[in-house]
Amino acid sequence: MGIRRVATGHDSNGKAVFASDSVVEPITSSLVPGFEFFRMWGADEPSRFPDDGSPPSAVEYFPPLGGFRFGLFTVPPDSESQLGEIDFEAALTELEAKLPGMAGHMEPESPGMHTTATVDYEFVVSGRVVLELDDGATVELGPGDTVIQNGTRHAWRNPYDEPCRMVVVLVGTHHDAMTS
Repeated sequence: MGIRRVATGHDSNGKAVFASDSVVEPITSSLVPGFEFFRMWGADEPSRFPDDGSPPSAVEYFPPLGGFRFGLFTVPPDSESQLGEIDFEAALTELEAKLPGMAGHMEPESPGMHTTATVDYEFVVSGRVVLELDDGATVELGPGDTVIQNGTRHAWRNPYDEPCRMVVVLVGTHHDAMTS
């Protein structure tokens, strides 16, 4: 089921107008069954007003330095996200076509774990989810909870019976190496 996206803009006289009104359908992939990704808006550079209501260029799933993304994603129950027998190469090609650059951030040896050069603002709309960090540290999140993810290595786990839907804003930033 899609999510309605209404964008405002300006006409040639500078008057505020409803520039677009459309439905954004979820992006799904056989490589991550049950997950849904809604790419609502984003840009690969600092934001500008798109007066005609058309989304700016936002190629990769994760934004580059200075870029941003706004969307929603659904984390299915772990019991529904298990891979059956699939053609892995075909599924990887599909994932790259639908969510460019995402696979490159994932850790094959630690399923679900990934790190990005972004600050992520996440809000749980419905369901529950577990956020896992390095060394197995976890926190359970539910409706109304928020997370500010500062470029940390993490994975989303859902050991519960219902999907978890989250609103996310990702902002591309410098990911300086930590020093001891």
